[in-house]
Amino acid sequence: MEEQRAARVVAALRERNVFAHVKLPHAGITQYGIRVVLSDGREAIWDNDGTAGLEAQIMRNGVLVGFVPSIAGSENFGDNQIIEAIAAADYNQPIGRSQPSRPRTGPVPAPPPRPVGLTDRLRRAFRD
Repeated sequence: MEEQRAARVVAALRERNVFAHVKLPHAGITQYGIRVVLSDGREAIWDNDGTAGLEAQIMRNGVLVGFVPSIAGSENFGDNQIIEAIAAADYNQPIGRSQPSRPRTGPVPAPPPRPVGLTDRLRRAFRD
């Protein structure tokens, strides 16, 4: 997304009370994006990776905690469609994870015994 378009979309989102900002390009990427600050401390980064479709990465403290997958047909969206998609997005679903959680089978194994340190050895020496 070019800078002027990102600025227009951000202005329209702010009119709809969406806390949005223009996301500047990062190293190696010349595309501008839109950053939407969410109420729980997360932020959604929309269309800053140079791909054609409109999608978002949900970040918390610089760590990916979820995503909004690419919206079908969004490579041809006009400004109004982009604004509507960003404003109406469900930022809680789906929640992406870097590693899928696996169901545990059986009981959780006990942690290994703590190694005996110098302090423990000295205490035993003085007790005996």
